[in-house]
Amino acid sequence: MKHKQLGSSSLSVSEVSFGCMSLGADRKADIKLLHQALDRGINLFDTADLYQQGENEVTVGSAFKGMREQVVIATKVGNQWRPDGSGWDWNPTKKYVLQAVEHSLQRLQTDYIDLYQLHGGTIEDPIEETIEAFELLKQQGKIRYYGISSIRPNVIREYVSRSSITSVMMQYSLLDRRPEEAVLPLLQQQQIGVLARGSLAQGMLAGKPAKAYLSYTSEAVQKAAHAVQAISGKTRSAAETAVRFALHHPAVTSAVMGLRTEEQLEEALQLGNTAPLKDTEVEALQAVLPAVTYEQHR
Repeated sequence: MKHKQLGSSSLSVSEVSFGCMSLGADRKADIKLLHQALDRGINLFDTADLYQQGENEVTVGSAFKGMREQVVIATKVGNQWRPDGSGWDWNPTKKYVLQAVEHSLQRLQTDYIDLYQLHGGTIEDPIEETIEAFELLKQQGKIRYYGISSIRPNVIREYVSRSSITSVMMQYSLLDRRPEEAVLPLLQQQQIGVLARGSLAQGMLAGKPAKAYLSYTSEAVQKAAHAVQAISGKTRSAAETAVRFALHHPAVTSAVMGLRTEEQLEEALQLGNTAPLKDTEVEALQAVLPAVTYEQHR
């Protein structure tokens, strides 16, 4: 598994990373899967305090207790569960971030988080206050780096210009090339690493039935899936080609894959060992459909 530097940080992360949101309710089996991933070269594990009302963090923390230095743990903050458990509300305030990190540290059984990410964000947020919280946590040594998980160009630009974010997690695939217009070039220029999620477009680029996606019709989606299959030929699987498309962009550091089973883990590990796409292959895929662009939050 190839490892790459995340932005301008000192974090070296696997080219394919483990999205923990997909883990189930069998903690023993989940911990076994996390250990297998680490043993095979995956070292970035992404969770959030939102997932399973914090139980996802508990699983990750239990898995890597005693081997903390071997892993890069990323988690997220900003979605506050209501006391009655009926749902959550957006809360990016400094006060809440400073409270939430303590709970995440406790659940993760660690005294520091490698990458603490704002789990969303709007242009109406108290952005300066949120940044102050992250910077304070860095000073205190409770987090090493921070980033945001967002697909909103206007929000991303604010954090790029006003903060020292290390990374941005965003959806990016052959069927969602919206980041290519302005966001990816900006992040590449500023040496901010991109963690790409959704590279299989809900599995439709890897064999699942086509349906309408963003502004694409189901027919257009099927056309893209056929192109991925054609480029793959006999040397790659469709999933490998789809993820390699996302990883081909120089701004992208790692593809975050949601993993739940050993079979999915094996596929993800194979992705990490697959040769990069050639420029001509990427160009052929890009030519299949016109790229969509962001219509909101520009």
